[in-house]
Amino acid sequence: MDGKKTGEVTHFYNGLCVAVIELSDTIQVGDDVHFLGRSTDFRQKVKSIQIEHEQVESAGKGEEIALKVDMRVRKGDKVFKLTEAQAETNR
Repeated sequence: MDGKKTGEVTHFYNGLCVAVIELSDTIQVGDDVHFLGRSTDFRQKVKSIQIEHEQVESAGKGEEIALKVDMRVRKGDKVFKLTEAQAETNR
């Protein structure tokens, strides 16, 4: 696992491929994140964030966000924010 724990998946909308994440740290559009769980392990760039159906550029600790994801995630999967160096290492 790389990065700093930023949140945990609380719900996944399969048809939309959107994860609902309870944040334990800040996140913003453009961040590289790592999703990790029992059967989940992938990285992606944050392309958009929504809070209550409103587009936002960033969100902070304690907020619940909706995030479009590249692959299926599961309730309980952890979300880690990667540093620029960590993101570059895996490209």
